[in-house]
Amino acid sequence: MAEAQVNGITIHYDEQGEGEPMLLIMGLATQLIAWPPRLLDALSAHGFRVVRFDNRDIGLSHKHHESIPQRADVLRGLASGRLARSHYLLADMAADAAGLLDHLGIDSAHVVGVSMGGMIAQELTLEHPDRVRSLCSIMSNTGDRIHGRPAPSIMPGLGRSMVAKRPTDRDAAIALGVETWRQISGPGFDEEEIRGLVTMAVERDPEPYARIRQLLAIQASPDRTRRLRDVTAPTLVIHGLLDRLVSPSGGMATARAIPGSRLLMFPDMAHDLPRGRIGEIADAIAENAARARADRTEAQAS
Repeated sequence: MAEAQVNGITIHYDEQGEGEPMLLIMGLATQLIAWPPRLLDALSAHGFRVVRFDNRDIGLSHKHHESIPQRADVLRGLASGRLARSHYLLADMAADAAGLLDHLGIDSAHVVGVSMGGMIAQELTLEHPDRVRSLCSIMSNTGDRIHGRPAPSIMPGLGRSMVAKRPTDRDAAIALGVETWRQISGPGFDEEEIRGLVTMAVERDPEPYARIRQLLAIQASPDRTRRLRDVTAPTLVIHGLLDRLVSPSGGMATARAIPGSRLLMFPDMAHDLPRGRIGEIADAIAENAARARADRTEAQAS
């Protein structure tokens, strides 16, 4: 692990492989350790220098301890769809990603984001288009407050696990994390594997409020739909038909909003990266990156 000073905060990151740079952006309340090793290895095997990092307020990156989230603000945003109040926005998190590229001396990269990470990847593409060679938005949405909403059946459990601060007791925090993953995962849910991941995450970062501050950043950020029409980077949108946290309409709306984008939907995928689909996902990401490579070659030739 290494760290970078970015926008006045510390961002922890890791990288593997050699070749074209690929930046991976993780989702809400989830650390860089959640990227499946098989996916990292597959992308490296495709010839990418894979960079992953902890977003602000999670993992080993900077924590905004001066900002204590209010439960009422989160509930208000979930209930009404109005913009919440937040210490920072998704655009600030996208600026962190751009700053990390600066730190690494990378002028542009292929960008892959999951869930909230997909939202950040979209913002990075909008605010810093010259830094994004290709975009892959996975199990995410455009922020329009209509598409990609959680399924009603998951809302009670989601409210208990996401709105309240995480328990400071280690065992209780691990139990909550495992139950949250169970709620959002598909038929391939592996409790032993997830318990190991959650245990590592809790030991690495016991902060009780971080995920709520990130949730407020999502709720406080504006709809990206109209701006996404200006995206020119080759774009791949991946979503699971079983996703109950960000319903499939979120992926469909993203694909509709971005001209020339390609939509890949898996019937056995929920709000997770199914181990049985890792090879296909890596191949699709590499194919999308190849589209960008071909476009660059054509532009240079002309």
